[in-house]
Amino acid sequence: MEIIRVRDELHMITLEFGTAYLWRDEHGLTLVDTGIAGSADAIEEGIRAVGQEPAALRRIVLTHHHEDHTGSAAVLARRHCAQVVAHRLEAPVVRREQPPVPPVLSPFEQQLWEGLPAVPPAEPCPVHREVEDGDVLDIGGGAVVVHVPGHTDGSIALHLPGPGVLFTGDAVANVQGRIVPGVFNTDPALTLASFHRLAALPVETAVFGHGDPIARGASAALRAAAEQHAQV
Repeated sequence: MEIIRVRDELHMITLEFGTAYLWRDEHGLTLVDTGIAGSADAIEEGIRAVGQEPAALRRIVLTHHHEDHTGSAAVLARRHCAQVVAHRLEAPVVRREQPPVPPVLSPFEQQLWEGLPAVPPAEPCPVHREVEDGDVLDIGGGAVVVHVPGHTDGSIALHLPGPGVLFTGDAVANVQGRIVPGVFNTDPALTLASFHRLAALPVETAVFGHGDPIARGASAALRAAAEQHAQV
């Protein structure tokens, strides 16, 4: 487990498999994604390492249903009475009421997919608030839910206009210094459209489901990357 301070109010917790983001403001703590199952203790350790208490966890936002994002949500929500938030289309999968839609893999992605380590299944998790595009959460002066379908049907990003922060989820990755659309998508064309939508937002800081955060100048970096990935 590694902790990276992105901003005073935002820390990245890198887990054995997956990443969680901790946001702190006057309303308490918000966690965006939770890594794989079995990560709850490490996340709590990370919270304490930045001078906070896990008991202050008020909300868990899930960007989508994949196990490396939802794996420890049920345990953390149960331990700390935290509200779980997910898009309306993701909620039945997070609750394990319906199966996920499988990704459409290119030959390159198929090779990547086959090389991934097995991860434990996520425990079914309640979703206390189902959100839609444009809904606003009480985070950082108002976090706007941005529906970014393509990686999964109900993938979301969070845009905090006040502090200029963007949580992209897996719609965008920042891997080896390259900002690219996410892989393993149910609809690659929609993923590309969602990538362009996020690149058009005014943000100073961007954090990704996979890859290094951009603390400053994120808008310019996202726009430049989008120019390299033309929409069909």
